Parts: sequence; C-alpha cells; structure tokens
Amino acid sequence: MGSLCREVVTLQLGHYSNFVGTHWWNLQDAALTYDPDAPPGELQNDVLFREGQTFGGHITYTPRLIAMDLKGSLQTLRQEGSLYETGKDPTAITWEGNVMVHKESLPTKNSFLLDLDKLDKGEILAEVDFDPTPVPHCSGAVAMETVNSRLERTQKGYRLEGSVRVWSDFLRIHLHPRTISVIHEYNHDGEAHRLEAFGQGEALLQGSVLEDLEDRLHFFIEECDYLQGFQVLCDLADGFSGLGSKVTEMLQDSYGGRGILTWGLAPVSHPDTTPMKELYHLLNYSLGMVHMANNSSFFCPLTLKGGLGRRPTQPPSFPHLNYDPSLWYHSSSVLALALDSITVPYRLRQNSTPMWEFADALAVSGRKVVAAYGALPFPMTQGSSLPDALGDCTDALPWKPLSACPELGDGHCFGQSVTLKGLEGQSLVSQLRPGMQPPTQLHSLDCGEDVLASYINAHYPATPFSVQLVSSPSKLTPPFPQIFSQSLGPQGFLQNQAPTPNKRSCAVSSLPVLTSLQSSPALGPWLSELHRGASALDPRRIAPSFLSQGPELTDFQESLEQLRLLAGCYRNDSGGMMRSSSEEDDDG
Repeated sequence: MGSLCREVVTLQLGHYSNFVGTHWWNLQDAALTYDPDAPPGELQNDVLFREGQTFGGHITYTPRLIAMDLKGSLQTLRQEGSLYETGKDPTAITWEGNVMVHKESLPTKNSFLLDLDKLDKGEILAEVDFDPTPVPHCSGAVAMETVNSRLERTQKGYRLEGSVRVWSDFLRIHLHPRTISVIHEYNHDGEAHRLEAFGQGEALLQGSVLEDLEDRLHFFIEECDYLQGFQVLCDLADGFSGLGSKVTEMLQDSYGGRGILTWGLAPVSHPDTTPMKELYHLLNYSLGMVHMANNSSFFCPLTLKGGLGRRPTQPPSFPHLNYDPSLWYHSSSVLALALDSITVPYRLRQNSTPMWEFADALAVSGRKVVAAYGALPFPMTQGSSLPDALGDCTDALPWKPLSACPELGDGHCFGQSVTLKGLEGQSLVSQLRPGMQPPTQLHSLDCGEDVLASYINAHYPATPFSVQLVSSPSKLTPPFPQIFSQSLGPQGFLQNQAPTPNKRSCAVSSLPVLTSLQSSPALGPWLSELHRGASALDPRRIAPSFLSQGPELTDFQESLEQLRLLAGCYRNDSGGMMRSSSEEDDDG
C-alpha cells in the first residue's frame, strides 16, 4: 500500500447535502489517475474510495459513502445502482395467475445523463468524432476511466441550469449498492409528509432506519484497516438537523476515538418557502448546531446565505464567479470546491494530519464551532508568482465567508488552518534577478509555504495556524457549471490581457482555491445573534406543530441555553466578547 492510508467514511444527510456531495464526488472522480505507471498524486484516493469486485469479477472503485434522502428524491437514479447487476431481469414474473400492470411515466433524463448512458453502453456520440474503440462492457475503474476521458474530450458545454431537479441529475460516478438509503416515511416533493422539524428527524433514528444505517456503517467500516473518522454533511434547515444530531451522537458513542467532522449545509433559499417555514429553519439551525457541535470533533456551517437569522444580508460576491445563489446546482458547486480544499490536510499521501489532530488544533476550550472562508478562485495572474499574488492582497484578505460569519477584522484568531490548492506550473517564490532588492518581505522568501505563512502571520499576528500548499488543482469536468468570468483562463488563472467582448472563452477546466478554517472571536456574536433570534420565538404560540414529535419544551429551552454558553466560549483574550453592530443597535 505504500504510505499508511487512514480511511474516512462519508455520510450525506439531506437533499442539499447530497447536492454538495455530488459535486464533491465528481471533483474527486475527476482527480483519479488510472495509469499504473503515473507517479502517485499528492492526495491519497483510498482515504475516500474503496476497491470492490462485481459478480462478474470486474474491479470497482466507489466512494466509501452513505447518502440518506427522502422518498421521491432519486428521480432517474436507481437506489441500488448498476455496478453489481446479476444479469437477471428484476421485472421477470413467475406468478401464473392474473396480473394487472400499472404503467407510470418515468422521469426524463437531461442531456448529460443521456450521454453517460450512451458511453456506458459503448455507443459513440454522433456529434463528436470519437476514437472508434468502444467503451468496454464492464463496470468499475477501467470503464469509468474511458467514460471520464471521453466526456472530457467532448468539451460539450452542458447547460443544466434549467434541467437539474435533484442531485442525481448531475452525478457522474457509480455508487455502491450499500450507499443510498431512502427514508420512506417522508416525501421529498409535495406538501404532505414533509420532514420539516428537528424533532421529526430525531424520532426517525430508531427501528428500521437505525438498523439500516448501522448495517451500512458496519459494511464500510469493517473493511477499513486504519479508520480515522467520519465526514458528515448534514442539512441544517429541515428535519435532517435532528436526524444528524442523532447520527453524530451514535457515532460518538460507538466510535468516540475517531474524528467526527460535521459540516452543516444550508442553501441560500428554498423554492417552496413560507414565513412559517422560515421560522422552522431558524429553530432547526439553532438546535442542530448546538447538538451536532456537542457530538462532533468540530462543527462547521457551510452556506452562501448572508446569515442564518431572520434578516440575512446578501450572499457573498466572488470577484471572478458569475453564480446564481438561488440555484442549488450553482451554490452547492461553490461549497464543494471549498470543501475539496479545506479537507486536504487529512487526505495527503505524505505527512497527513489525522482527523482528530486536525480538529483538536481548532476546537480548543469548548469552541467546537468553526467558520470557513474561501477565495474561489485564488486571484493569481497566469505566469506571475505567489509573492506577487499575495502582495496584491495586502490591504484585504482575498477570501469571503462560507459560513455566514464575517470576520471582525481585528487580526485575532484562536486557531486557523489555511490551504492553498492548485498552483501547478506557477512560481511559488519571487523570480528576482541577481542583485535586485526584494520589493516586499514575501519576495525575499525561498519557499512557498514560508511565503503563505508570512502573509497569514502579517494579518493574524501571534495566532496559531497551519498552512498547506498542494500543487494539483481542483479539476472541473462536465457537468460542473461554468460559473466563471471571462477574466479567467482555462486553468483558472487571471489572464494577462482583457477578454475580447462577446467572444466565447474556453471552458475553465481547473481552479486554484485558497481556504481558511477558523476558530475565531467572530463566532461569539454570530452565535449570540442566532441564540437571540431563536429565543425570541415561542414555538407553542407561533409554531405549535414544531414540538409535536419532540423535543420537550424543557429540552428545547436547555438547548438554547447551551447555545448561549457556546457563544460565551469565544470571548477574546482582552476581556469580553466582541460585540456585533446588531447588539449595539439593540442596546440603543
């Protein structure tokens, strides 16, 4: 195996989490190298993927993943997948009596899924001049390598913004039959039987749902040699926040020595929202955050919302992205790119940091909620150097909030993990001619890690932090949305010359990304604001059905008190928690 591989099991709980997860796994799949003679990459794929074998003896390589969603959420995707088919017709009828057949119209597939079907079957796309060699009639790594390379060669500009209804509409990889778990008690669509409240989700994790999850966990865990922990992606706005709270509690009870890194996902908007549902969202955010933080090594909200309160500001604007915040297909792609960078430290082939160490460095003194920030893309001009790029960001940090928590700007932070990914082929140090005076301190350093560390230290003096540089970028293959401005070249770097107006630029095929994961005093007022918003609501009066399946009112009030105490853990060293402008307005 070479270097030690510490495996990770990923859980995706809820529809938006599966949107983010689908983009995430598409990114991981695009980075896979199938050439046995190629040098090993910087990231160890076996951390996330598992090798298996079909009934026909073909080798497969699939995510070590459990994805939970509601009835009606899969559309064209079969729950058991297609990798491990036995060749028998599942619709074959052996009953000799009378049979009544009810026909139901199947969901239609978009252009991307239709092309995947053609490639899987060995057909040649008419609109592309392919190599005549057909895709082999086998499943797994070899076939997927052929599919991947051919999809890349099509250079087809899939525009799926109008056709993506569910996450499987842009899933490009095969999943293991044990991956998808459908909760039949609640519906994905329609008004009836919706999983809307925290207590509904808590109550789910018992009986058959619990047994099914435990069986799936045991299957993936028992084949691990060095399990380092779990990545949990969980929806925050609906009842999945309650389910995630129970799932993380179960993981903590059963695998307490492992890392449990929980990412709470929230879209910018919901298509069918109402004022009452927005109140439910606020309560679910508050309860889910405090419970999952208690049960995890750390908890990080991930969202492009301007805030989780009742009056959020506008979503963050990234200088070189043209994304639609209201489209889940767009916003989830941005968060998946950030997650691809943030999680690098525990996925490295060499000198990786185990999950529990990664979390312990940030979640100190009860501060188990952390905040994420990202520069997507990292603003670097093609052919320039890292000192030049960072020198252009001297006055203001290049990243934007990815947790709805703006930085305070005081240079104080309890702990920070910074990752810069994707500067392959670019200079990490200054290319000064002999005898030239370095224009800045950054230009005098002779190591990329030192350049980045010096920049971070200048903005956060006397703050513990770690930096990680990975040269390989995030590879963007179809159907990742082309949400990038024309100022970017194919590798995601800024072009030296201005783009020609009305000229269609080449697709961006990779992207440099800078991310920061912080334990910051800014989380104190942010959590306090969330606490005040939830405490101002009396669910017995305005939303009596919210508590119908739990929690009890006393448990609800106790959870809000825990949220208040959690906010108090982020008081800064100078005495007293930094106050937000909203707190000052309330006092006035």
